[in-house]
Amino acid sequence: MTIATPVRAGVSLDALLAAKENRAARQADWLTHYQQPVISLTLVTPGEVKDSLRYRNSMGVALQMCDQLLWEHRWQVLDRQVLWLPTGPEALWCVAHQAPEIKAHCAQLEQSHPLGRLWDIDVICPTDGHVGRQSLGSHMRRCLICDEPAHACSRSRQHPVEQVVARVEKMIDDWFARD
Repeated sequence: MTIATPVRAGVSLDALLAAKENRAARQADWLTHYQQPVISLTLVTPGEVKDSLRYRNSMGVALQMCDQLLWEHRWQVLDRQVLWLPTGPEALWCVAHQAPEIKAHCAQLEQSHPLGRLWDIDVICPTDGHVGRQSLGSHMRRCLICDEPAHACSRSRQHPVEQVVARVEKMIDDWFARD
């Protein structure tokens, strides 16, 4: 199922928090219903604007790469949902396979694809919850600007948001201009 909304301007913090709660509720519903791991894909979109043509195109690449990953491994997809929301695109897959192996391949995809740093691919196990990178021996995500841990720079607002947005937009523009 795909649900789309028109491209809009910036969104409020309340709207972002509500979207996060709604996504967590959908994830919990799927985990309860299917009793299988859930992959949740969102984008790293700094600043107020969460829905733009750039972001939609980047999400399109992310969807294609995730679908290809699942197909290549022949993992059974029990359900798939894509939402094109003012708060940013979101996708869910329910996959009949072991969550740690799914997470390992998703983390590798995030690290190896030129746009992968802009993808936030979470894997949630119905019994153990979120499968983190560190549980797999992977390193934490690095800042888009300075290579420090991303969460530290983000929380401390180490870099002006305009600088981070410009970096994200350059990564996207470079990818789509590669040909």
